[in-house]
Amino acid sequence: MALFAVEYTYSDSTAAARDEHRPKHRAWLSGLVDDGRVRATGPWTDGSGALILLDVADEAAARDLMAQDPFAQRDLIDAVRITGWNPVMGVFSA
Repeated sequence: MALFAVEYTYSDSTAAARDEHRPKHRAWLSGLVDDGRVRATGPWTDGSGALILLDVADEAAARDLMAQDPFAQRDLIDAVRITGWNPVMGVFSA
């Protein structure tokens, strides 16, 4: 398994819909935390997006997984950036 940083970018135009669908989004993420595929997640403090740290086999698996996000399925994310990450120190290092 590798770690991948998923960065979401949001716009003000989707804020109301994100508020409406946030419980489903968070329930979906919670299940991924429970099964170990999400190591950490949370929104940027300015509300412009979010960071999700995934523990999956490869980038293709990360993209497939993120396509299942209720926010993604409702086109509530303006941009998604997925980057492999190799933590060498700290709580996320092996």
